[in-house]
Parts: sequence; C-alpha cells; structure tokens
Amino acid sequence: MATLINTVLLRAMVAVAELRTRLAEERGQDLLEYALLGGLIAAAITAAAVVGVMTGALEAMAGGIADCIDFDSVTTCP
Repeated sequence: MATLINTVLLRAMVAVAELRTRLAEERGQDLLEYALLGGLIAAAITAAAVVGVMTGALEAMAGGIADCIDFDSVTTCP
C-alpha cells in the first residue's frame, strides 16, 4: 500500500514539475513573439514614413527639373 501511495505521489510531483517547465517556456516564447512583432511593426512604420518623405522630395525635384527643361516656361532655374 505504501508503495502505491509513493508511486502516485511521485507521478503527481513529476506532472507538476513538467507543467511548471512548460508554463515557464511558454511565457518566454510569448514574450519573444510579441517583441519580434513589435519590432516588425516599428520597422514597417519607419519604412512607410521614409518612403512618404522621399516620395514628396522626389516629386518636387522632378517638378523642378521639368520646369527648367520646359523652354516655353518663364520660370528661371537656380
């Protein structure tokens, strides 16, 4: 009878230890996934802002060049 109780208690202790290990690993994994997702979102926002700024600057430069090339225009080029 004592051997049966010891076996049951040992299995319960092993199950609790495995559960604790899994929970600890899951928490760290979730945190890492959220950190990677946050970094990806930040990189996408930064890239969108840079493209937006560069698009406006490139359009202004192209417009200035077009005004200088247009010989019928009265615009003077710097």
